[in-house]
Amino acid sequence: MRTLRTPPERFGDLPDFPYEPRYAEVPDGEGGTVRMAYVEAGHPAAEPVLLLHGEPSWSFLYRHVMQELASAGLRAIAVDLVGFGRSDKPERVADHSYARHVEWVRALVLDVLGLEQITVVGQDWGGLIGLRLVAEHPERFARIVAANTGLPTGDIPMPEPWHHFRKSIERAPELDIGRFVQAGCRTELSERVRAAYDAPFPEERYKSGPRAMPGLVPTSPDDPAAPANRAAWQVLSTLDRPFLVAFSDGDPITAGMAPILMKTMKGAADRAHPVIGGAGHFLQEDAGHELGRHIVTFTRAR
Repeated sequence: MRTLRTPPERFGDLPDFPYEPRYAEVPDGEGGTVRMAYVEAGHPAAEPVLLLHGEPSWSFLYRHVMQELASAGLRAIAVDLVGFGRSDKPERVADHSYARHVEWVRALVLDVLGLEQITVVGQDWGGLIGLRLVAEHPERFARIVAANTGLPTGDIPMPEPWHHFRKSIERAPELDIGRFVQAGCRTELSERVRAAYDAPFPEERYKSGPRAMPGLVPTSPDDPAAPANRAAWQVLSTLDRPFLVAFSDGDPITAGMAPILMKTMKGAADRAHPVIGGAGHFLQEDAGHELGRHIVTFTRAR
């Protein structure tokens, strides 16, 4: 697999994101390796909270959440998916698949980092990947936080705003990543913050990840990822792990998933699930400190 690597100087001016990047090589699925990046905050021996971002962001999205977790004595670990952030970027859209992204994160988190008793937080694609990991390796996970995400199988139609977003990605001759993130926020992003979302992608050829991800969401029952996601639903709905649904009040793409998760997931029963007000799809950007505090409270509940 041919990959690109964003020059480090692109990440020289990141507001509120002082964390030093760490790197690990994982199998690329074609006999080689791909380098993944991640950042940490908090004591390395503390209880781990795995933070998984989605399309088209990167670990920078979790900067305010990380502050809250570390201040509370937790170990926050925010990963850059392959094709995003400081992680390597496959040159071809065809190099991306749902199964590969699950395996890349699994290899990093379980094999390289060796994490145990993980609290996983997934938003957007971070949930699509994180929920699969929990279902396939439940012994390694202690808790689940679903934040503006889901686990589509293609059996239920995706909402119209999602189709509009997918078409926008497909048709755009150039992807303005900062603009797409801004469109998913309720708050106005500063120029420096928008620049931070643009930083991983110095040229269009670096954007195979953002180009690929909408097309990997299962939208029909015969999608290649649909069977694995159906199997994951079966496991998760009976899994005795605490499950928190922490959605915003302003995300038209994922809003319909919140009541389904609350009703279906065994670990979500008899639990108070927060609705984060004044936040859009990227609730970590609009209300990161609040989301972080909800995660802290959840990890402390026994």
